[in-house]
Amino acid sequence: MFIKQMVIEGVEGDVEIRRTDDGAVVTANGVEIEVGRNDSREARYAVAYNAAKVLCGTRRGGEPNATNSMVHDVLDQIDRVAGC
Repeated sequence: MFIKQMVIEGVEGDVEIRRTDDGAVVTANGVEIEVGRNDSREARYAVAYNAAKVLCGTRRGGEPNATNSMVHDVLDQIDRVAGC
């Protein structure tokens, strides 16, 4: 079973994750970022970190209002759609 698309409702907007031939495209607040299956885990984590800002809101310092575990949950969903 393959998941081709996922939309997660957030505090500051929705995050859409769509499967592509090479991985996935993550769209948050109108910004699209391509995530490849062969990208490093750190590169995919950076995308999940920015998506967590949209999903959970931000603190005063501009960091996401989310725990590290919550960012990893977003990363798991990106990996799930991308087929990593």
